[in-house]
This record gives sequence, structure tokens and C-alpha cells, in this order.
Amino acid sequence: MESKHVRTGISQWPEDERPRERLLSRGPHALTDAELLAILLRVGVQGKNAVELGRELLARFGSVQGMMCAPMSAWDGIRGVKSAKLAQVQAALELARRAVLPATGERVTIKSTEQATQYFSRRLRGLPEEHFRVAYLNRQGHLLEDSLIAHGTVDAVRPPIRAIIARALQANASALIAAHNHPSSLAEPSESDRLLTQDLVAAARPLGLKVLDHVIVADETTFSFADSGLLDEIELACLAPDGGRRQSRRTRKAQ
Repeated sequence: MESKHVRTGISQWPEDERPRERLLSRGPHALTDAELLAILLRVGVQGKNAVELGRELLARFGSVQGMMCAPMSAWDGIRGVKSAKLAQVQAALELARRAVLPATGERVTIKSTEQATQYFSRRLRGLPEEHFRVAYLNRQGHLLEDSLIAHGTVDAVRPPIRAIIARALQANASALIAAHNHPSSLAEPSESDRLLTQDLVAAARPLGLKVLDHVIVADETTFSFADSGLLDEIELACLAPDGGRRQSRRTRKAQ
């Protein structure tokens, strides 16, 4: 008896069951995560349609959030996800990240440690690598610029103090807030974090530039140098005779 080849492509489904048609008729909320991914992927691979490929990706990464947090290297070698499809999926994930940020052109004001931690939590939480950012503010607390100073693995990120100060001068900032994330870790400052904050305060003070905080963002928690009192201790140390020079030597040894 001649065997029949079962065609599993989405194009063979009834029209009202296809993800794209269902999205247009019922809205995106009516689709599962796998079906939404299928629309981005467009086609599957041999023996597997786009919805099944979407389910496979969700199982591999655990969830859409898991996909957002995964480094690009985690996508290497996935059958059916070549460069074009990967670019489409990554673009959609990045749009989802940016959706929670203030709209372009919207004036952002940061006048408290709570506002700072909320702002940087949206900016840094869930990233697979460590990112070091600095928010530059004017005297009214309005955000002038938010700059990515350094990024990479935890051991490789060493934000240069000179670059931070140079950007502050270019933006004509009166104050700054530093922030970085601890991927898959606790929001506790390391000795390197403390030394970096000391050097930053020491470099900013002679220029009349105020370091308002250094925020650390982890998966579920945050840490504020200002709220913890560490920033006050660092500022007092910088006022001591030769305090800035001593801490700079300590930082160079630590690095």
C-alpha cells in the first residue's frame, strides 16, 4: 500500500487556524508565544513547521524572557534559525526591551535614588552581559544623556574614568549616576565596584561634578551606593589628605 506523505506546513492548515490570519482577525493577544514566534520565523525546517520550531525555541530557552536574556552565542547551531531569522527575532526582542523605556523625546527626571533604581532596572535587567551605563543630569535633575560606557563579561568590563568624565563635560552635566548590572548574580558591590566608585568621585569632585549614586542591578534586586551610605563614606574619604591619590593606586593594583 502506498504511504501518504503528511504535509505539516502551516500553509496547509485551515485559514482560520494559521497564526498570521488569526492575529489579523482576533488580535495578537489571541496567539500563544509559539505562534507569535512562528510569525517572526515565517517558515520552519524540513519536518517541522514554524509553530513547532517556535515551541522548540521556547523549550530550549525556557520562556520568552529566557530568550531575551540569552547571549547571541546561545543561538549558534540551532537548526532552522540562520542569520536572517535570528536578526528578526532579536529585533523583536530588543523592541520589547525598549518598550518599557521612556519614549524618545520624553523628558526624564531623576531626583531620588528610587527613581534612579527604577530607571536603570528597566535599562539593565535581563541583559546577558555586564553593561556599565552613566546617566548625565543637569542641575534640575533632567536627563541630558544616557551613555553605555563599557560592556562585556564581568571580568572584562573596566569602565575608564577618563571616558566617563569626558562625556560629562561634553554634555555640560552637573551630576551623574553610574549603574551596571550583575547578570545572574546578587546586587552586592564587589571590591572592584567600590574602588571604581571611589576613583569616579575623586575625579569628578575637582570639576564640580556631583556623583549622585552608583546603582547595581541584578535579576530581582538592586543596590544603591547612596541608600546604603557607602557613597557618603567614599566622599568623606576623598576629603582626607591624599585620599584620591591613595585610592587611585589601590584601584590600579586591583585591576
